[in-house]
Amino acid sequence: MSRTIVVGDIHGCYDELMALLEKAELGEEDRVVSVGDLVTKGPKSKEVLELFMTDVRFTTVIGNHDLALRRKWNGEDIELKPAQKEAHKELKGEKDAYASFFNRLPFTIDLDTHLVVHAGLRPNVELYSQTTGDLTRLRTLGGDRESDEGTPWYHVYYGEKVVLFGHWPAPEPRRGKKAIGLDTGCVYGYNLTAYIIETDEFVTVRAKKAYDES
Repeated sequence: MSRTIVVGDIHGCYDELMALLEKAELGEEDRVVSVGDLVTKGPKSKEVLELFMTDVRFTTVIGNHDLALRRKWNGEDIELKPAQKEAHKELKGEKDAYASFFNRLPFTIDLDTHLVVHAGLRPNVELYSQTTGDLTRLRTLGGDRESDEGTPWYHVYYGEKVVLFGHWPAPEPRRGKKAIGLDTGCVYGYNLTAYIIETDEFVTVRAKKAYDES
């Protein structure tokens, strides 16, 4: 049976990703889907990108850090954060190829019973009306969508599909009635986590180190 392995925020943690997929016993018929933020903060953004660009089993939505680089490479006058500047420098040699890849990435991936998005969905808002900012940066439903204070969107989301998301690191996967958060802070020295849809199973590996101390 082929499986769908949905992986939390990778952030350039290529070695941990390889260890995770080995632990999950990735097969030729399996599919790997990322919740976005393939790059920045970790040590091997290039290796992660090359994997997702060359192996047909791998797909991803776009994350907020991926999106920042995409916008910069497309000529927008935006100020990159320090970690984004580092990734920009690391990747500049092949930036045209990477920009082309990022330009093709969707904001959501529909997996029938599940929906993958980087950050979140506004409850009671149709998918086509969700904003780019919410899809890539939403955490809570107060005045500041990126604040950790307030009502987490997934606590009051009861959509048709189970949403698999990242963006908001936590020691364990975040859980709502119809949502599962998979960012368990690998780049900060915690874990890289995957969720296998067909078996309702989590697979986790420990980070080798904290690459980002912020």
